[in-house]
Amino acid sequence: MKKFLYILLFPLMIACTNMPVDLNVMTFNIRYDNPEDSLNNWQYRKDIAAKVIMMNDIDILGTQEVLVNQLNDLKARLTDYQAIGVGREDGKEKGEYSAIFYKKSRFEEVESGWFWLSETPEVAGSKGWDGACERIATWAILKEKESKKKVFFINTHLDHVGKVARQEGVTLLLNRTKELSKGLPVIITGDFNSQPDSEVFKHITESGEFMDSRLIALEVSGSSGTFHAFGKIPAEKRDFIDYIFFTNEFIVNSYEVLPEKLDNTYISDHMPVMAKLLLK
Repeated sequence: MKKFLYILLFPLMIACTNMPVDLNVMTFNIRYDNPEDSLNNWQYRKDIAAKVIMMNDIDILGTQEVLVNQLNDLKARLTDYQAIGVGREDGKEKGEYSAIFYKKSRFEEVESGWFWLSETPEVAGSKGWDGACERIATWAILKEKESKKKVFFINTHLDHVGKVARQEGVTLLLNRTKELSKGLPVIITGDFNSQPDSEVFKHITESGEFMDSRLIALEVSGSSGTFHAFGKIPAEKRDFIDYIFFTNEFIVNSYEVLPEKLDNTYISDHMPVMAKLLLK
């Protein structure tokens, strides 16, 4: 009887595995909770930060600059999501997280972890090369429940000062991604503190293994820069430093740098970046 049922169900199992999977992906530097931000402080932004995620129906999200109180605020508002990550200063709750959020209803967490962008990646709180800060990468293998397809998702925030730290950090990131992803389709998100003409960007894309979603998308909209310092930087002078990269198993149906404000309030000092991907 069991064998008969397996024979009946096998074609359905194969069909599900071959189903294309739509994924709404976001990278979002939320700006750490800084009292000096005055009316742009987190206490005035936490509701709209969560709202922009929900209203865009994001499936998987890479965040940067998340302090533990901000993580807890987001978790309280994003009840349909699971968070992965630790504070970069001690591997627990101290310092900024580069946390991943994913929809619990859509995905099963197969594996996850983190490492530091330093010469000693497993040492909690280690600072790398000429970096000004500790830097961390958070990763997960997620299985989409309906199709059973798995994706490898990794999120980070490169150093804003150290040029060597950015170059060596992205090298480590790519090497670890190759090792940890086990040949699965890969999505990389983060604030790379690097412009599209930088050596960091070229290092990621020139091998042809990873592509920038903005350059491949069938439809592109939004600003040509992502960092605006709460509107202090004119639109034409804004740096483009937040990215969604991916391997060739994906099609990018659309890409958008979202508006800097929601409900007439700055969402962050960065604009969130969203891509609608199709996993073939």
